[in-house]
Amino acid sequence: MGKVVYEVGNDISTDAIYPGRFMATVLPSETPQFAFADEKEFNAKLTKGEVADGDILLAANNFGCGSSREQAASCLKGYGVIVVARGFARIFMQNAVNLGLQTVVAPEIEASVGDELEITQTEVINHTTGKSYATIAHPPARQAIIDAGGLIAYARKKLLEEKGVKSA
Repeated sequence: MGKVVYEVGNDISTDAIYPGRFMATVLPSETPQFAFADEKEFNAKLTKGEVADGDILLAANNFGCGSSREQAASCLKGYGVIVVARGFARIFMQNAVNLGLQTVVAPEIEASVGDELEITQTEVINHTTGKSYATIAHPPARQAIIDAGGLIAYARKKLLEEKGVKSA
């Protein structure tokens, strides 16, 4: 179960998530500090460690639109947040999968900052309001990549399995 720590509307661009002026910083270990850098209050919450692993960033439609910068996904993954949205931009979603960022598509989701949400295989349950919202599951191959921690981890795991080595 996670708590909604931030809520955004429709058409949140990758530039809002990870501003272009920080593009010289691309290492996943360094990108998190610039997540939502122009949203001072939320960025401070993130950088001060006030957001727990599994907390939720709630978005409306077309989250991650705009440029294809993967830093928009890596900076969020660095905090262990789960992004629950009514819909994602295609390129952001693929970057999120490749990096192992947890994403949930819930087209009818209604929640507010502070609400406690439980995410199951088929729905998001808002324990604060008592309402449930159906989710659209990722295709199995995509979910396997996310579960492995991203495309590199998934490929490594598959190669080790081919060689008969058990992965950790």
